[in-house]
Amino acid sequence: MRKVLVITYYWPPAGGPGVQRWLKFVKYLRDFGIDPVVYVPENPNYPIKDSSLIDEIPVGVKIYTHAIREPYRLASFVSSNKARRISSGIIQTKNQSVLEKAMLWVRGNFFIPDARKNWVKPSINYLTEIIATEAIDTLITTGPPHSLHLIGLGLKQSGQLKWVADFRDPWTTIGYHKKLKLTNSSKKRHKQLERQVLNDADAIVVTSSTTKKEFQRLTSVPIHVITNGYDVEVNQSTELDTKFTISHIGSLLTGRNPDNLWAVLSQLTQENEAFKNVFELHLTGVVSKDVLDNIYGHGLEPYVHLVAYLSHDAAVKRQQESQVLLLVEINSPETAGIIPGKVFEYLAAKRPILAIGPKEWDAGDVINECKAGYVFDYQNREELKNVLLGWFTAYQNGELQIASQNIEKYSRKALTNKLAEIL
Repeated sequence: MRKVLVITYYWPPAGGPGVQRWLKFVKYLRDFGIDPVVYVPENPNYPIKDSSLIDEIPVGVKIYTHAIREPYRLASFVSSNKARRISSGIIQTKNQSVLEKAMLWVRGNFFIPDARKNWVKPSINYLTEIIATEAIDTLITTGPPHSLHLIGLGLKQSGQLKWVADFRDPWTTIGYHKKLKLTNSSKKRHKQLERQVLNDADAIVVTSSTTKKEFQRLTSVPIHVITNGYDVEVNQSTELDTKFTISHIGSLLTGRNPDNLWAVLSQLTQENEAFKNVFELHLTGVVSKDVLDNIYGHGLEPYVHLVAYLSHDAAVKRQQESQVLLLVEINSPETAGIIPGKVFEYLAAKRPILAIGPKEWDAGDVINECKAGYVFDYQNREELKNVLLGWFTAYQNGELQIASQNIEKYSRKALTNKLAEIL
């Protein structure tokens, strides 16, 4: 069985969406004649942990670790909350303290491409021997953090290896990049490293067609789209919420703030007594203060249920119990190519999806293709209100269902088959 080396930062007990993609690829690769060898940090500073995912690591998979030095550990002595937010990609744009501005400037200009850069050289030295011992001829790096691609770059340059660079998110066009207070020289350095990785890799994998088009302007290396996916089964015995729940699972970062939705929900609670009596807005995950302030500013505080974090299993259960699932992306052309991993678990839950994001949004295309719900931009109010009223009427009659279709191609096993063909 052929061996490949998978280099990833996020691995159980890390929580959140970043860990799911390669945990599932590793789970199924051996079904297609490929034996993954995994390399992860020995002592990572994960902003979210989910120990339940440890049980999903396939038995017999060889895992190598090496120590990493991360500045967030030092920053936490100054302000643990601010360090945790920045390491999670949560960057407040309003009312930033002097300390937070300074931390962002240091993060953006001293740690290029990111705060895990100090793991690059030690990893290249450590893995050179591992590659020879394990007789590995192909390596895979996945980012963010995009510094891991520099490990691939260094190993590629030092030996006869095939290198596949997997981008779960873009590099210089990722949502928070412009908020890092970069100097002109730092911006150029990011661009230089991005081009070098894109042109030295043997193959590139991205999660959306928009990112593929973006990268095709920078390289002639073959680019393949393999989205994220689902690896869950709908529990037929799961009972739906008795309330009319609209649930968002995952972080609502700064900018993921659809004022038109909050306004419509506010109107419905004021105009429709039946709606007011049973409506609940469930927000599971970190919610930025500015988003929460906007929601409360529309008088929706009595209807909001906040849960800081759920294990992956519990989050899947919450999806399947909810009457409506909410998906939100920042309203920007730069986020049009973002397809959050939870989209596919939303599909598997087979509950109506209410999606609000930028125009020409790739995630919206997936939802429309699968007939799994409705997609709106940040301006639409009248049609949005009509859809919610229609769903609410169906809920009252016990008939709120969705007839989604063609979701099987997004199963993790089907997607791993596509990856195996590339490898």
